[in-house]
Amino acid sequence: MSKWNLIINVGRCENCYNCVIANRDEHVGNDFPGYAAPAAAVGASPIRILRRAQGSAPMVETTYLPVMCNHCDDAPCIRRAGDAIRKRDDGIVIIDPVKSRGRKDIVSSCPYGAIVWNEEQQVPQTWLFDAHLLDQGWDKPRCQQSCPTDVFEAVKLDDAAMKKMAEAEGLKVLKPNLGTKPRVWYRGLERWETCFIGGSVSADFGGTIECVEAADVTLSQGGTILAKTATDGFGDFRFNKLAGDGATFRIDVTHALGGVWRDCVLSESVYLGELRLAGHSRTDSRGGDDA
Repeated sequence: MSKWNLIINVGRCENCYNCVIANRDEHVGNDFPGYAAPAAAVGASPIRILRRAQGSAPMVETTYLPVMCNHCDDAPCIRRAGDAIRKRDDGIVIIDPVKSRGRKDIVSSCPYGAIVWNEEQQVPQTWLFDAHLLDQGWDKPRCQQSCPTDVFEAVKLDDAAMKKMAEAEGLKVLKPNLGTKPRVWYRGLERWETCFIGGSVSADFGGTIECVEAADVTLSQGGTILAKTATDGFGDFRFNKLAGDGATFRIDVTHALGGVWRDCVLSESVYLGELRLAGHSRTDSRGGDDA
């Protein structure tokens, strides 16, 4: 049987909040019996946009991550709520607006923080994949319809086809260790989960400091070379998709004008700043030189 899944393209979100606004427009003051009670005019949104800023000026990367109900196949909220929450045959999870009344305990059952409490109606609520619209013949939820940068992509496939697609495209889910079997997938999630090391290479050209293009840059760890790159026209380089687990990396820069190196302990993304080539001298992360 075909079931609904949502693919979120990480890196495309620009924090415009159209998805949040569209969801509020659909539900605030509007009653959809069997699907959801009217959403509160004031309160938390069931669609959240998380923000992660990495690096430092001038090399900064900001990533926005939409998070909402994952419509899990093994949903903790269903185990807590009993018949107050149901899982439809098409994969969508619905919190019953009548049976869940007064059940504030359901909010804390979601490990993704995707259930909000409607104080006005005294019910827990979440993003319901716009099931009420899909049942009327819509082929996409409003978050997808309203997004100007194509962050969202709703697909209806059987589980085998969805698994094949996820493996082929490298799709991931949030907190896979929980084993909740989410139906919301992320494309490019490594941008959110990993770090980068970057820097800018320059040299003294007769008293004038200029950037150095095409300098060779090597990333290594414990004497093992992990990756190589070259500086661009602005003298910048960057190594992406690194684990920010406190490991120590070494950056070596070589060029006809000289060389320089830095050690870096990576827990968050790091911009090393300016690395000045000076006749084959070496500079460690504390700024010292070795001839």
